[in-house]
This record gives sequence, structure tokens and C-alpha cells, in this order.
Amino acid sequence: MKAIMVMFDSLNRVMLPPYGGLDIVAPNFQRLAEHAATFDNFYAGSLPCMPARREIHTGRYNFLHRGWGPIELYDDSMPELLKQNGVYTHLVTDHWHYWEQGGSDYQTKYNSFEYARGPEGDPWKGRVDFDVPEHLYGRQDNCGRQEYINRHYTPKEEDISIAQNFKHGLEFIDENFRSDNWFLQLEEFDPHEPYYVPDRFMSLYEKEYHGRFFDWPQYVRVGHSGETEEEIQHVINKYRAVVSMCDHYLGQVLDRMDQYDLWKDTMLIVNTDHGFLLTEHNWWGKVREPIYDELAHTPFFLWDPRSGVRNEHRGALCQTIDIAPTLLDFFNVPIPQDMQGKPLRDTVASDKPVREYALFGMHGFHVNVTDGRYVYMRTPVREHLDDLYDYMQTPTSYPNSVTLDKLRQGQMCWDFHFTKGTPLLRLPGHCMGMIPNDPETLYAPDGLYGEGNLLFDLEQDPKQLQPLHDEAVESRMIKAMKQLMEENEAPAEQYVRLGLSYENA
Repeated sequence: MKAIMVMFDSLNRVMLPPYGGLDIVAPNFQRLAEHAATFDNFYAGSLPCMPARREIHTGRYNFLHRGWGPIELYDDSMPELLKQNGVYTHLVTDHWHYWEQGGSDYQTKYNSFEYARGPEGDPWKGRVDFDVPEHLYGRQDNCGRQEYINRHYTPKEEDISIAQNFKHGLEFIDENFRSDNWFLQLEEFDPHEPYYVPDRFMSLYEKEYHGRFFDWPQYVRVGHSGETEEEIQHVINKYRAVVSMCDHYLGQVLDRMDQYDLWKDTMLIVNTDHGFLLTEHNWWGKVREPIYDELAHTPFFLWDPRSGVRNEHRGALCQTIDIAPTLLDFFNVPIPQDMQGKPLRDTVASDKPVREYALFGMHGFHVNVTDGRYVYMRTPVREHLDDLYDYMQTPTSYPNSVTLDKLRQGQMCWDFHFTKGTPLLRLPGHCMGMIPNDPETLYAPDGLYGEGNLLFDLEQDPKQLQPLHDEAVESRMIKAMKQLMEENEAPAEQYVRLGLSYENA
């Protein structure tokens, strides 16, 4: 048996033809849906990039205990467990955060890995003097400057990281398709911003443009820099073009599945970590606003040769935490008891449910729960906003968020069973989002918490435009939220912070 997981970053579900995105040129995503089960109720668990990847390794929620961070010593890493049980694991990626502070030790869990350089702020090529083009919203920090240096060295499509990354993945398939017992994780940074895309894809959506240079929306309110309607549509077209580029390279993997008849014995997963707001709710980006459906409700495709189900939709509520146990189950590797996710073998075969409710969120933000129809977002209580802590063994997180001052305040704790008897370091909390710490801003009418707790009925209001007021539904969702938090061994202060009753809080 073999398995391939093609993972994109920031891929919007509604942009894909199988989910109704019929104005997007993406024939290979449609082709994929005809070969696999398309999941209609698949949700992220922990956001953004590295928290999601930790869930893919460990099959358990990350966001209630910490934000961005490495794989810890006590973690049950899916690729490492496969490796220990005779399944060869290989990672190809251009996701540069693996090599950034706070994102370490993921790639070491595989037998081997390969890295394509260059996207976003990857500190790749060195130029002391380099003029960054004048552009709308483009970052002027070191990350932004590095992006445009990297572009200077990738003028042709075959040079850019997506082309190199898929080349590496296809090479692995070409070399090993005759062999058995391997797992390939082909992980692509696109369509994550900035939107650096060849003209042949851009021309699918736009023939001419007269606005300012704009291919990197920042995480701000729409209109923050006075962008025109043409400029807004331009960056949306840029994103659509990158999705079409992703579709093109996905097609090459599907071609190999056909060429080598891998459908008979190879599981294929196509997924993402989260979505991206492109003016919905009057926002650009992520990590500054509530985690709306555009961010948390993600595309997911699964071909399982054991059942052979293809060209069908599945409505069961599933999550990122289900990926690890699904792969372990496929290779007949025991699933550790600390994994909270469930294998999706029977869900693919017959749409068998694996859960009634799903929890999702970002460290320090709302805590959210859904049953697939209703979504409830619980806001931190203003007077307990600072009751937030990071729990970790390796004292590192998102760059510059673990400081010497915080380390001086650290305390050791033995509060959690999932750490397998080992202590954690408790540090003053760091809100994962790029949001201001000023309560006046956060609780202002247009701030992150300004609307208070939010309840939405996705059946009646799929775009989450009209918050619902229904005490009975809210009470049921709160009960489910507390139960899932308890199952995740959420720290006691999280209940206090959310204004929830808890006997040990």
C-alpha cells in the first residue's frame, strides 16, 4: 500500500469547481473529485500554518495550549510512527516556515525530505542593495524585501518554487511507484500570498490592469489604503490565477496516478490548512478577525482504494485531526490513545459520522464549535483577556514571541496527561493573531471581539452575515464546547477567560 497527500496552503473551498467555484479554471480539481470522495463538512482545527501542521502530525487540537510552535518530544508524530513501522516517509515542500524560528523538527520525522526555496520571505538569496518596487499593501519589512529579492532569481515558471516542488514530488513517484509501503507528503505553499504567478495563468482572468502594483493583501480591513474597485478585483484575480496554477500542477500528480495505475493501491489525500478572506466580511487575510467559514471550512478530497468510492460527496463532520489516524489506519499502524482524530475509512465508504461536534480556533482568539449547521464563536471576557498562557517543552514559538523576559516568568507544570508524564513550561501568553493588545481596539464595534459571542446558522445564512439569537441553540453549543475542551485537557484559565463555568477553574 502507498499514500500521497498533496497539501496546499490557504486554499479557499468556494473557489474550487467541486464546491461551486465554477468561475475558476480548475479542471484538475474537478477531475480529482471524479476520482475521490469530496467532503462537504471538513473543518480546520488549529490555525494558522504550523498549528495546523502539528495537528496533521499528532491528530489532536493544538490551539488551546499554545500557538505556533515545533513538534514536541511527547508528540505522537504520524510520519514518525509510519517510519518506525516500516513505511518509508518522504516530505517535499516549499513551506519555508519549517525552517523558521518556532517551526522546527517537523521535517526530521520523515525518512527524507526535500525543500524548494523562494516563496514569501524565505531568507534565500542575499542582496545588500535592492530596490523594492512601490506597491499597494506590500510589506516593507525584511520579509517583504526578501520576497522581491527571491523573485529576481526566479524569472521563469520552471524556476519558481511550485514548479520545483512538484518536480521533486514527481521524481519521488517516478522512482518509487513499483515499490510498496511509502507515504509522500507533497506540500505546496501556494496559493498563500503573495501572488506571484506566470502570465499564462493571470491571462485567464484579466487582460489589462491600470491600478497600482498589488499582489500581496495584508491582514487589514478592506479600504485600509484606499484601494479602488479595480485594484480589489485585481488582487482577487491574482488569487484565482494562483489557484489555476495549483490546479495545473495537481494535474501532474493525477497523470502519474493514471500512468502507473496507482489508483488500485494508493490512497490520495488533497487538503489545505485553512482558507483566506478576499474581502468577505470586509477583511483581507486571516489572524485579525473571527474565524469565519471562509477560513475554517476547508476543502478535502480522499481516495481510498479499499472502498473505491469516487465521484461522491460526504456530509459527515470531519477535521484536520482526522488525517493522521486515517493514514495510520491505512497502513495498519496502531493509533495512539492521545490522538483525538478518527480514521475516515468508514466515512468514505458510507458517510459514517465520526463526531457530532468539532472544535476549532487560534490561540488567544475566539473558541469556536460547530455541528456542521450551526457555528458558535465564544469571545474572551474583557476583564480576563490576559488570562492566557503558552504551554511548551521547547521554549520557542512564532519569531520574537518567546522573549527572555517571558522565560524569566516561566513555571513548570505537570497538569496534562497527553505529555506522557513530562512537564511543560508555562509562559505568559502570546495571542497567535497579529492583533493589537489594546482592549479598546479589540472590543470596539469593528474590532475582533466587538460583536461579542456569535452564533450562525449555515443552512439559512451560509455567508455568516446575520448573527442568530437563539438561547436554546447557544446553550447546546456551549455544552458541546465545554465537553470538547475537557476532552482536550484545556487549561483551567481558558474557561475563566471565556466566561465558562468549570469546577476546577
